[in-house]
Amino acid sequence: MPTFCWRCGISAATTFGLLTLFGTAASAEPPMASESDRPTGAEAAGDAISLPPIEVQSEAGRSLISVPLNSNALTPQQISNWRRQTNDAARLLESVAGASVYTAGGVSSIPVIHGQADDRLNTLVNGMPIPSACSNHMNPAMSYIDPTNVGTFSTINGITPVSKGGDSIGGTVVVDSPAPVFAAPGETFRFAGQTAAFYRSINDNYAASIDNTTIANDAFSLSYSGAFTTAANYRGGGDDGKLRSTEYRAFNQALSGAARGSSDQLSLQLSQQYIPYQGFPNQYMDMTENLSYVVNGGYERSFSWGQLNARTFVQTVDHEMNFLNDKGGTDGGNGGMPMKADGVNTGYRVGGLIPLNERDTLNVGNELYYNWLDDHWPAVPGSMMMGPDEYVSINDGMRTRLGTFAEWGARWAPQWTTLVGVRNDTVWMNTGDVQPYDPVPSMMNPDAAAAAAFNARGHARTDVNFDATVMGRFTADEKQTYELGYARKTRSPNFYERYAWGTGQMASQMIGWFGDGNGYVGDIGLKPEVAHTVSATADWHGGGEVYWQVKITPYYSYVENYIGVERLQNFINAAGQPSGFVQLQFTNNNAQFYGIDVSGSAEVWESEDVGRFTFFGTLGWVRGRDLSSNENAYHQMPLNTRLTVAHDLDSWSSAVEVIAVADKSKVDNTRNELRTSEYALLNLRTSYAFGNARVYFGIDNVFNTAYDLPLGGIALSQLDQNGGRRQEVWGTGRSFIGGLSMTW
Repeated sequence: MPTFCWRCGISAATTFGLLTLFGTAASAEPPMASESDRPTGAEAAGDAISLPPIEVQSEAGRSLISVPLNSNALTPQQISNWRRQTNDAARLLESVAGASVYTAGGVSSIPVIHGQADDRLNTLVNGMPIPSACSNHMNPAMSYIDPTNVGTFSTINGITPVSKGGDSIGGTVVVDSPAPVFAAPGETFRFAGQTAAFYRSINDNYAASIDNTTIANDAFSLSYSGAFTTAANYRGGGDDGKLRSTEYRAFNQALSGAARGSSDQLSLQLSQQYIPYQGFPNQYMDMTENLSYVVNGGYERSFSWGQLNARTFVQTVDHEMNFLNDKGGTDGGNGGMPMKADGVNTGYRVGGLIPLNERDTLNVGNELYYNWLDDHWPAVPGSMMMGPDEYVSINDGMRTRLGTFAEWGARWAPQWTTLVGVRNDTVWMNTGDVQPYDPVPSMMNPDAAAAAAFNARGHARTDVNFDATVMGRFTADEKQTYELGYARKTRSPNFYERYAWGTGQMASQMIGWFGDGNGYVGDIGLKPEVAHTVSATADWHGGGEVYWQVKITPYYSYVENYIGVERLQNFINAAGQPSGFVQLQFTNNNAQFYGIDVSGSAEVWESEDVGRFTFFGTLGWVRGRDLSSNENAYHQMPLNTRLTVAHDLDSWSSAVEVIAVADKSKVDNTRNELRTSEYALLNLRTSYAFGNARVYFGIDNVFNTAYDLPLGGIALSQLDQNGGRRQEVWGTGRSFIGGLSMTW
């Protein structure tokens, strides 16, 4: 295994890579500020909300809809605010109506859009679709980028154009590092960057970073970003006390280079992540190491016929799990129950944007992604249950996806625009034979018979999937825009849904990313999920001296062959009584999801003496139901809202934020999901800039409110203290945040 060396910087990766920018010449989503308009230094770190322009047009002046109206791009100020609150990039989704996160480790939350999570979403980090290399999905895609290295963050809620990716049904999340910076005309070279440090009292969390430190001339750019964070267990509000298994430590660093000519640009990024430990309060296991290397290259060029985008990448992952002290293990995971996974992810994407005439634009592309996974659990010497052999969970698993798409955008009249796309993704999956800890079958060792049955079957599966998207947009006038769309999207099962074979209680409880403590068994015969989604968006807005915008998106999605669960058995405790946990098997059902997203923003007041007040608010409501089992879908976020009023005056930037969440009463009884109560939180923050420095101060959960997380799952780390009583993972209490950043 490669040795991590923080002082040495980027270790030599043994892999290389490429994939495309999903970009088109235009986008309907409010864009991030361009590099020339983007605030820099202390200004970029301010708290005030920057309200983006309403519409984007192509160079030919034709408004396109390559991104739906129900898309969301966070402003630089919003991203900066999250850097002070968390080291978990996925939590930026909490600023988006209709989006949320499953609670996991301190830097490994799992994204959710419209009630559909994790692999059901197309999550791209610097153009890479990174699958989890873990039976508990402890290393999801966004865990590989620290918030301090996020340059742009956007989502497509629900309907995703075929050019934005396949093998997903719930939406798209796009996270990118800052774009390369080059010297401006007249500059010989540019040297710029930022360093920052923060402290959060709730868990003695220290974080420090070097952000996008760049040296460049007008043709070449070289930048470095590095981040370190460490935290102890966090404390809940009221009398909740500390929640065990919430500690973590993480190192991330990236070295990026770019070269540009008059009509093209080449980029290359080398990145490394090292997580020596990360607790998971709602899993039986903890992360005891995650080491990843990535080489990621991209190329863009403009031709007379249009624009070419290409990207390729390779990622290697060494992942280990065991018990930290909170779960009876020792630091570093010695002894206990070691579990190891090795993964390789690689692929390419090539796409072309071709303006055909004044009305029509064609977007075509091809992509190939290959995932390899080997998941094995070493034998524990002297253990009666974990030996004498190594447990092989996934043996040389291979998942290859080849995708091709074509998308036609047309502007029929000044007010009318359409987008029609089709896509094919062929997915090949296979894995080798497996083995249990003990090859001798018995009533106490059902895994021996399960392994024999699994090995007797053919493992190779091929899915031929087809997607289609149709959208139309009507711009009534400069203050109102409407959009209606339909999408057919398809997702094939992941490794564990298809190939998790163990039927023993312990083996099955090591499978699952749901945080519910239940055991999961896969099914080789699973069919791909097919989602039919209809969505409409109304966007009312006004410019001038006082900007405002209100956006409403109702949606409905019917999912054929939804990968739900059926109950196999109830687990019992040492006293022979039901433990409250069950064993489940993945199965194809039908399901539906529907809801509404509401967002709004406005410049409330601005004057030279008083300063500038701005407002931003979101509201999300979703209902999901498994129609085959007649049960509520698991982990559906209840009605929730986030309201922020920000104030900016000279060097001061401040904000008041209110978060309110209704009670979660619609729960999945098949999984024995628990209900949660409603709650409201108040957060305050302020900062002051002087010269090239800015000082920050904030208070989260001002009233130290005690509350349970609706998507937090079961606090498995507390079971022994609670006499086996099941309870939800609780949220963080009052936290004081202080920080300092400096730019140059």
